Amino acid sequence: MDQTVVVVGGGYGGSLVAKALDDVVLIDPREAFVNAAASLRALTRPDWAPNAFFPFGTLLERGRVIRDRAVSVDPRGVTLASGARVDAGYVVLATGSGYTYPAKPNDASTSIAEQLDDLRATHKELRGAARVLILGAGPVGLELAGEIKEVWPDKHVVIVDRADRLLPGFLPEVRDDLRHRLDELGIELRLGTTLTAPPATEPGRAGRVEVTTGQGDEIGADIWFRAFGVRINTDYLADGRLTTLTEHATVPVDEHLNVRGYEHIYAIGDIVALPDPKMASYAMTHAEVVVDNIRAQLAGGRPEAVYTPAPERRILLPLGTRTGVGQLPTPDGVAAATAETVCERKGADLFTARFAARFDRPGGA
Repeated sequence: MDQTVVVVGGGYGGSLVAKALDDVVLIDPREAFVNAAASLRALTRPDWAPNAFFPFGTLLERGRVIRDRAVSVDPRGVTLASGARVDAGYVVLATGSGYTYPAKPNDASTSIAEQLDDLRATHKELRGAARVLILGAGPVGLELAGEIKEVWPDKHVVIVDRADRLLPGFLPEVRDDLRHRLDELGIELRLGTTLTAPPATEPGRAGRVEVTTGQGDEIGADIWFRAFGVRINTDYLADGRLTTLTEHATVPVDEHLNVRGYEHIYAIGDIVALPDPKMASYAMTHAEVVVDNIRAQLAGGRPEAVYTPAPERRILLPLGTRTGVGQLPTPDGVAAATAETVCERKGADLFTARFAARFDRPGGA
């Protein structure tokens, strides 16, 4: 059997699989891995922004990277947008999800320089705004608000969400702590609130923003950001040559994270049909299982590593570098994390050091 391992997608999970196995073909349209966890700080601190980008050229020693986009996958390999074909003995699908800018780039295939230019331009628009409206009170919207308030404490930031509570599915004490810390930062939160119409101005562009809530209240701002709208990146599987996607455009997998029906094809991260949140930590846990299974197969064995979704959710949600909330696993389930723990594990550098090590970049700068 062909021993070639092809990894489609070099995000959190895909780059970990590629690094661990090394002698692989990594396919990604981007010039670099983008640490999306750092994108919001890259917006508010453009001098720090280069820390969010890690060129793929330093990831592999024996493998190779093809900068191209997969347009189809079948049991024997991958077809690329360029028309090229990559045959494979093993395939790992790790194409993740898209999200609205600035949490993720407008166009992932643009160069690092172009993406940095986008961030600098949006920073300039944001810098001059006295009032900021964020639509979406999920982790992205909350972290963006925290980063803005740390750099510009005097800006008025309001977050609007139609949901009636923060972080559903997490411990009540975590949600209560989050409300307290938002109040301390002076972030206005309007839950259970709909808008009669979306803002007329483009998100991320300075300009008069006037919206009306379903309750008849008016909210004014000088700039707004969209912080909702995950898009699963599985368009290249829509032709059905490999599998039938679920109604949510996700990939059905078994306990080994094999695409159902194939022992040599895997899927990880946001694209899999599992109850896990669409978060980087889950993609990297999936990757570790797949690495173990492919190593066993390359050595002539069978895939035996199993992934079991945990019923308890975990999260690290910094609100800048000095505060935040979290929920982490314990031997008895989960427990709230202290602000100090959140800052130490994530908030201080947003995992920059971890990815600097993965991409062999000294100092993470």
